[in-house]
Amino acid sequence: MAMKQDLAGRLEKHGQEHLLRHWGSLDDAGRAALAAEIESIDLDQLSRLIAELVKGAATTPDVVDADRARPSEVVRMPHTDSERADRRRAAEIGEEALAAGEVGVVVVAGGSGTRLGFPGPKGTFPIGPVSSASLFQIHAEKVVALGRRHGKQPPLYVMTSHENHEATARFFEENGHFGLERVRLFVQGRMPAVDLATGEILMSAPGQIAMSPDGHGGTLAALAAPGEGGGPSCLEEMAERGVRTLFYFQVDNPMVEVASPAFIGLHRRADAEMSLKVIEKIDPDEKVGVVVEVDGRPRIIEYSDLPRPLSEARRPEGQLAYWAGSIAIHVLERSFVERLVGVHRLPFHRAVKKVPCLDRSGELVDPAEPNAVKFEQFIFDALPEAKGHLVVETDRAIEFEPLKNAVGPDSPATVHQRMSDLFGSWLEQAGAVVPRRDDGSVPFALEISPLFALDAQALKGKVEAGTVVEGPIYLK
Repeated sequence: MAMKQDLAGRLEKHGQEHLLRHWGSLDDAGRAALAAEIESIDLDQLSRLIAELVKGAATTPDVVDADRARPSEVVRMPHTDSERADRRRAAEIGEEALAAGEVGVVVVAGGSGTRLGFPGPKGTFPIGPVSSASLFQIHAEKVVALGRRHGKQPPLYVMTSHENHEATARFFEENGHFGLERVRLFVQGRMPAVDLATGEILMSAPGQIAMSPDGHGGTLAALAAPGEGGGPSCLEEMAERGVRTLFYFQVDNPMVEVASPAFIGLHRRADAEMSLKVIEKIDPDEKVGVVVEVDGRPRIIEYSDLPRPLSEARRPEGQLAYWAGSIAIHVLERSFVERLVGVHRLPFHRAVKKVPCLDRSGELVDPAEPNAVKFEQFIFDALPEAKGHLVVETDRAIEFEPLKNAVGPDSPATVHQRMSDLFGSWLEQAGAVVPRRDDGSVPFALEISPLFALDAQALKGKVEAGTVVEGPIYLK
């Protein structure tokens, strides 16, 4: 009874006392679980978010004033001999950092394969064009290959969600951690979903609050959270290991050049605290955030929030003026992350979604229309807080083909084709002959394990010049 009274007093101050509506129907374990969920919520913070993002003026997107925005400066891909030589010098700086063990790799993998019609964590999806290797395997093998090349394997930190943590841990264990020397899983934070009209916290069962992940920006706070059993946080472990620079990416893109020495080197040479890779947007409506400068400070603006005159503006030669599309590949200094989580909280954004929940009679309702607000943080909101930053262009054909849908764009079919085309170009650079369709694509599946060759340069000498490639091939 004392537990209920204490909880009721706290909830009543914030208008959320309905969370105890089904208290009497719960057993001791159910009550303890519900109490723990309530205790985990910062009700003061949540009330502020509800006032701002559910009931207040901030419910409308923060649309950028066109007069205050300018295209961001970007380090373009090298095209001349001097530019290529400069990029090689930057790569040497990155190689030194990798050899010194000063680089850690962080992959965000809290999602499920629901949109793919796949029952497990998205990272376990079999995406190898020939081998059906999982996303996790492909990324892990890149880390192992980096260790072989530079003599020091970067530690891998995998952010999971409450929903997929156990399944992800089991997958890594069943696969011998893919040869990784150090892999650590850590769990993303959660926020309660609230009613779109009233701001009341929703419940998914009589003793369970409807919780959802707090967005990829939650990575930073999760890295700082205590480890299992009160052990050191990921950031504390990194400091102990001498890791200074973090390479961050999302699990659904198998094309990522993990901890690219050139990218690491450019970032360090610029004395940047946060850097990011971008691709050239061709279509104003492509669904990637755009890097801009607002009042002289860098920001990433969601494509839907960029004013139409800016999103459609073109340079005299026809290129989009605001073309730098973010692809969720970042480099951050550990000290920068530590400063952010210590003194600055990333802002929350509202996401209007359909969330199954209990109605007032206690029946579970699966809404036909959006009924809830979820609160999410975006990692790119850290960019304006960086004392130094760098934006680096990459080629989408080399480094960007995310896996999101079962069919159509960003599906297994498009990813398989993009990977096959990339590996075909590697084979051609090594002297092999690769058939091509009229549109330049490879007509069959090709795959090269990172353990066989991490890049095109590593493939040279491993393939006999003049070899004609016929049919599906997996080099491992």
